Amino acid sequence: MEIERKYLVTAPPSDYDTWEAVQMEQAYLCTEPVVRVRRENDSYVLTYKSKGLLAREEYNLPLTKEAYEHLLSKADGIIITKTRYKKPISGTGLVIELDVFSGTYKGLMLAEVEFPNIEAAEHFVPPSWFGEDVTFSGKYQNSRLSQTR
Repeated sequence: MEIERKYLVTAPPSDYDTWEAVQMEQAYLCTEPVVRVRRENDSYVLTYKSKGLLAREEYNLPLTKEAYEHLLSKADGIIITKTRYKKPISGTGLVIELDVFSGTYKGLMLAEVEFPNIEAAEHFVPPSWFGEDVTFSGKYQNSRLSQTR
């Protein structure tokens, strides 16, 4: 089960580029249900996600580079590229994932936080630099971004 909240970011902390970073490329083979392939640095994964906004089922299967490249060629829509910066939230066990998009969505920044349960997600108080909570809009789900220019 994936439980996460998502926020638009317009003014990230000035030091975000010093956080742990992962280069990502992802594409969608299907958006209903969501079937995605993703490269994170030098690892590759196939993901299935059920419907949902705050909480949904998620299953990940490892891929070889060759299998990833084969499936990537079958992508439906835009291939999304971004750098994901990660920073733990002190004393909470939670991690901020700040996605800074490149390519088609250059300039877009989204912050996500994953939670152990729905109650924790509902009681989360975001840092002051987080912008609008877009968790429930669906507009900023990567699967939807892949289908929109």
